[in-house]
Amino acid sequence: MDHSKTRLPAITLAALGVVYGDIGTSPLYAMKEVFSAKHGIALNPANVLGAVSLIIWSLIIIVSLKYVALILRADNRGEGGIMALMALALASVTKQSRWYFPLMVVGLAGTSLFFGDGVITPAITILSAIEGLEVATPALVPYVVPAACAVVIGLYSVQRRGTAGLGRWFGVFMLAWFGALAGMGVVNIAAHPGVLAAFDPRYGLAFFVNNQWLGFVALGAIFLALTGAEALYADLGHFGKKPVRLAWFGAVFPALVLNYLGQAAVLLNNPAAADNPFYYQLGQWSIVPLVALSTIAAVIAAQATISATFSVVQSAISLSFLPRMKVLYTSDKEIGQVYIPLANWLQLAIVLLAVTGFGSSDNLAAAYGIAVTITMLTTTILTFFVIRYQWRYNLLLCWAATGFFLAIDTAFFVANSLKIAHGGWFPLVMGAVMMTVMLVWRTGRKAVFDNLQQHAIPLGAFLESLFVSPPLRVPGTAVYFRAEGDGVPHALLHNLLHNKVLHEQTVFLTVMNRDIPTVPRDQRIELSDLGHQCLQLNIHYGFKDDRDIIGALEQAGSMGLHWELMETSFFIARQTVIPVAGGRIPAIWEGVFAAMSRNARDAAEYYKVPANRVIELGTQVEI
Repeated sequence: MDHSKTRLPAITLAALGVVYGDIGTSPLYAMKEVFSAKHGIALNPANVLGAVSLIIWSLIIIVSLKYVALILRADNRGEGGIMALMALALASVTKQSRWYFPLMVVGLAGTSLFFGDGVITPAITILSAIEGLEVATPALVPYVVPAACAVVIGLYSVQRRGTAGLGRWFGVFMLAWFGALAGMGVVNIAAHPGVLAAFDPRYGLAFFVNNQWLGFVALGAIFLALTGAEALYADLGHFGKKPVRLAWFGAVFPALVLNYLGQAAVLLNNPAAADNPFYYQLGQWSIVPLVALSTIAAVIAAQATISATFSVVQSAISLSFLPRMKVLYTSDKEIGQVYIPLANWLQLAIVLLAVTGFGSSDNLAAAYGIAVTITMLTTTILTFFVIRYQWRYNLLLCWAATGFFLAIDTAFFVANSLKIAHGGWFPLVMGAVMMTVMLVWRTGRKAVFDNLQQHAIPLGAFLESLFVSPPLRVPGTAVYFRAEGDGVPHALLHNLLHNKVLHEQTVFLTVMNRDIPTVPRDQRIELSDLGHQCLQLNIHYGFKDDRDIIGALEQAGSMGLHWELMETSFFIARQTVIPVAGGRIPAIWEGVFAAMSRNARDAAEYYKVPANRVIELGTQVEI
C-alpha cells in the first residue's frame, strides 16, 4: 500500500483507533488479574516488579518482534489476518501435498477461535470499564452488569449504519486515551521511580523462581496484556505496514509500558489497590471520569473486533468455508466496511450470554486467554510454511525464527489451558462449533461438486451436437451460471427440455474464487467465443472483493459483450441437496449440510442480480 508523506499521519492516527483498541484497553484488567486472590501471588515488591517485567518483555518479544517485525511481512498481497495467512500457506504447497489438509485445519482452528475471541473481547472490555463504578461506591455494584448489557445492545444495534462517520474520531479519541495512559504512568513512576528496574529481565526470571508453580499459573494472567496483538496483522490490509508500525512504536508501546509501570508503583505505595489498580492511579476524584473514558475506549475496542468478525465471515464465505449470507456494504468509499446481519445478531446474543453468565471481568479473564493463545500458535505454524516454502528461506533460519516464538506461545497456551475448567471452555466450545460448521460446509460442497462432475456433460461437445440441428433462437441474452470446471449448466438443459428455445446470445458465466484478497480490475474478466453467439465469461474474485455480477458484465461490454439489462435473463439452478445412505460425507453431518444448503442466501441476491431478471430452475443433488 502506497502512503504519501501527507497521508501517513492521518492513516497512522486511524490505525490507532482500529488496530490498537483491544490491546490498548488491556491495562484495565491485566494487572488486576495477575494479583487476583485466586492466583495466590503475594503482593510484595519482588513480585510486582517481576510481573511488570514479564509484561514489558512479552510486549517486546511477542508484539514488537513476532508481529511487528516478522509476521507483518507475511502479507497476502497486502492483506493480513488468519484467513489471508492460511490462503498464503496453502498456496505454498500443492493440493496433493500431505501438508495441505493439516494446514487447512490449522488455519480453520485459528479462524474458529477468533470468533470465540470476538465474543469475549466486547464482554470483558466493556465490563472492566464499567466496573470502575464499584471502586467509586459499592452501592453501584448491582448496576454494573445491566449497564454493560445496555452498552453492548446499543453498540450492536448501530452496526447497520456502519462506522464510516465515527471511524475518523476513533483515532483521535484513542490518541487521547494512550496519552492518558502515559500521563497516569508518568505521575506514578515519578512518585516511585524504583519501578523502572522492571526493565531488567532478571526480575521476570526471579518471579518464576520465587513463585514456581504459582508463577507459571500467573503467566495466564500476564498474557492478558497481549490480547489484541493479532489485530496488528488482521488489519494490515486497511492501513499497510508502515502506519501500523509507526502507531505501535510511536504511541501504543510507550503508553502501555508507562501505564503498567505506573500501576506497579500504585501497588507498591498502596497494596489495597490490588482489587483494581487501574482506577487507583490518580485518586478518588478521577474514578468517574476514568469510567467514562474507559467505557468509550472499550466500545472502540469492541467495535474493532465486531468489524473484524464481519470481515472474517465475508472471507470465509468467499473461500467456500461458510454458506452465503446477506452482506451489506456500509460505505461507498471503503469496500472493506461490511455488515452481516446474521453474524451481528448471533454475536450479540452470545456476548450478552457471556456478560450475564460470567458476571465480572475477573470471571471472563479465565475464558479470555485460551482462544487467543491458540490463534497465536496457529499463526506461528502457518508463518513457518510461508517463509520456508514461499520465501525459500534457509530451513535452519525458519526453524530458529518460528521455533523461538512457538516455544513462548506454547508456554502461554499451557498456562492458559489450566483455566479451561474455570471458563476457558466457553471460547473453545464456540470455536469447536464454528470449525465443525466450516468443515461440514467445505466437505459438503466438495461432495456436491464431485456429484455434478460425475454427471457433467462436456460443454464443447454438447454445443457442437446442439447446433447440428439448432433449436429456435429467441431475442435477448441468456446468462447461465456455471460452476468452475463444470459441464453444461443444468438450467440450460431444463430450459431446452421444457421451453425448447435458446436465446440469441447465450453467456456461460463462471465465478472463479481466488485465494488472494483482491483481483485487479484489469485481470478480473476473461471472455471467450464458443461460436454460434455463445460466450464463456470468467469473472475472477479475491476473497475480499465485492461480488457484483452486473458490474462485471458492464466491464465485459468493453471486451465485446453487447447486452441490455432489460433484455437479459439470468438462469440459476437452485440445488436441493438430498442426503442418501452411504453418501460422500459422514451420515451424522449429511442432514446438517442439507439444512445449511437450504438456508444459504439466494445466489442471485448474493451476486447482486436484479430479482426481476432471474429465472430459477431446480435440480436435486445426492450426497
